[in-house]
Amino acid sequence: MTFPPRVPPFVCASLLLSIAIAGPSAAQSAKGDRSGEETYRVACAACHGADGRGAPQSQLGFDDPIPDFTECAFNTAEAASDWFAIAHDGGPVRAFSRKMPAFNEALSTAELERVVDHVRAFCDDPAWPRGDLNLPRPLVTEKAFPENEALLTTEIQAGSSREITNAIIYERRLGARTQWELVVPLAMQSSSSGSPWRRGLGDAAFAMKHVLFHSMASGSIVSAGGEVVFPTGKEDEGLGSGVMKFEPFISAGQMLGSSSFVQGQVGAEIPRVSERAEKEAFWRGAVGTTRVQGAFGRSWTRMVELTGVRELERGSRAEWDIVPQLQVSLSKRQHILVSAGVRIPVNEREGRHAQVLTYLLWDWFDGGLGDGWR
Repeated sequence: MTFPPRVPPFVCASLLLSIAIAGPSAAQSAKGDRSGEETYRVACAACHGADGRGAPQSQLGFDDPIPDFTECAFNTAEAASDWFAIAHDGGPVRAFSRKMPAFNEALSTAELERVVDHVRAFCDDPAWPRGDLNLPRPLVTEKAFPENEALLTTEIQAGSSREITNAIIYERRLGARTQWELVVPLAMQSSSSGSPWRRGLGDAAFAMKHVLFHSMASGSIVSAGGEVVFPTGKEDEGLGSGVMKFEPFISAGQMLGSSSFVQGQVGAEIPRVSERAEKEAFWRGAVGTTRVQGAFGRSWTRMVELTGVRELERGSRAEWDIVPQLQVSLSKRQHILVSAGVRIPVNEREGRHAQVLTYLLWDWFDGGLGDGWR
């Protein structure tokens, strides 16, 4: 599927002029009396069209592409707060075109919120989850929202057996509710201090995820998915398990107000050959809150995850870990993020050591690696 290029949601430099031309009704607008539809019709339709598909380039007087608000892949990708930030402070607040001016002095906060709601309503297909449900990504728990992302993850474990695993993860959305994912790990291991490092491909994986339910009214999203782990790593060198595994799971997310959230995941790990590995059940949960630097600046998300795993055989005990972590956005467009945390064993500590976990995330649907910085 081909997605439209990311461009500013409100590339309409004539908005202020349109408000001025509106005369007395503009004064009423400053009081927040006008509806989102009325504001859009008076101030935005000249550029974006009454139907939200955009006016012809020949009528605009500038070359910046105009987005099609009826294209749900574009319309629903981001949270309302990102649309509001651009409408309020202009395109540069998210490193978009300077032709998009700031409207905070021309329109009230209430009007800006209503016009954003009206523009987002141009996507009339309820199958598409809103970007507000795209909660911050935990280090371990699989989130429910389908994404277009690429990540570089790192796991570092000390102890008697030192391990470093880097993984390249590519995720692509299919339509409204589905996502596929490819994971390619590159592992390094040393069995003891001073021994040579063994390097090579780990066990690669392919996963699918599909949204079962989503609701902006309740702030909830639930997905089901599954992952197939292939024995591509060398088992005799400790770089792979030597057996194919299937991992069905269910993930859920719940907004808690405007800045806090909770996420959860439950699933199982089922080896293709039961004699080679044990069946396991796992459960993971994350709770967090996001703070924004200034009005629309860098986001800081603090999270804590609690994870558990238990072999599905009589007499086995669950192993619990806690994972405090911090995610920070790097680019002005907030499409490049970094996260780091420590996975700490809570019980059954014999033979288990703390792990440092990190990722560098690129939301490539929002632009290239070099885009969105200034």
